[in-house]
Amino acid sequence: MLSFAYPWIALLAPLPLVVWFGLPAHVERRSGLRVPFFDRLARLSGQQPFTGGVVARRGPWRLLLVSFAWLLVLAALARPQWIEPPLHRDLPTRDLLLLVDLSGSMDTKDFVDASGKTVDRLTAVKQVLDDFLSRRKGDRVGVVVFGDAPFALVPFTTDLDLCRAMLRDTTVGMAGPRTAFGDAIGLGIGLFAHSTVRAKTIIALTDGNDTISKVPPVEAAGVAKDQGIVIHTVAVGDPRAAGEDKLDEAALKQVADVTGGGFFRALDRDQLAGIYRRLDEIETRRIDTVSFRPRRDIYWVPLAAALLLTLLGQALGLARRAIHRAPSHAPAAIVEAPR
Repeated sequence: MLSFAYPWIALLAPLPLVVWFGLPAHVERRSGLRVPFFDRLARLSGQQPFTGGVVARRGPWRLLLVSFAWLLVLAALARPQWIEPPLHRDLPTRDLLLLVDLSGSMDTKDFVDASGKTVDRLTAVKQVLDDFLSRRKGDRVGVVVFGDAPFALVPFTTDLDLCRAMLRDTTVGMAGPRTAFGDAIGLGIGLFAHSTVRAKTIIALTDGNDTISKVPPVEAAGVAKDQGIVIHTVAVGDPRAAGEDKLDEAALKQVADVTGGGFFRALDRDQLAGIYRRLDEIETRRIDTVSFRPRRDIYWVPLAAALLLTLLGQALGLARRAIHRAPSHAPAAIVEAPR
């Protein structure tokens, strides 16, 4: 579709008419040739002398050419633009942060993978998370891993393949052997500081008891609630374990309840997969679609047309003068010079 950025330029179209009728004609004075035999010369030429000057007039074709050239120049100044078909882009409206426990207890082999092989907890978690992330199109996803301390593995990004690749490379103990769950929530809150989306969600996965965090998980959850962040907690530990590996289900439930999230317990891979299917239903994809119509400037088209038109007019004028260079026997007009 064609449009003009400055359509008001069209108001200048009648400007040449204003100049033509509003301003006096150009006057150029020249000295006349005085001869004593002017009357005899006039009789011999057969012309009737008159007093005054000669006003040059353009032919109709030249006037038409100049008019078209003026309109084309105005069209170029109006900045014509060709509007392309609209382009649609989906923008994520939710930031989703995964908190993954890499403490030493995640090395416990009490899960069975899809092939029936016994694997450690972290391997089972990564397999299920990989499938979960493959369905998160339209979300920005970040990953925080924690042990003795939390670390931002992947900042918020729409590159879900990157998140899946980074998760596959994680190993047990790479962040330390213990569990700093409260500090991981605090780091997650910091990552949301520059988020401008409406929905902010944390999915926290741990199998141990928080014994090293500077901020208790429940207090960190209270701060998250104030920031509008919902936390879902997933427990994969053995509730019968003791000591460092003991699973503090009460704390995980409190964290989820404070922020309005859900608490889930996974004792095997099937339960874990079911949990993420439920989360996939709860945290449905939300996107905003924005449209953009590219504009392409085509001012050069009328400008080039005006240039070609003027060149054509000059060429026709030269051809016409060349034709009239042949001697003509037609008598010339005689103007009587002022005495």
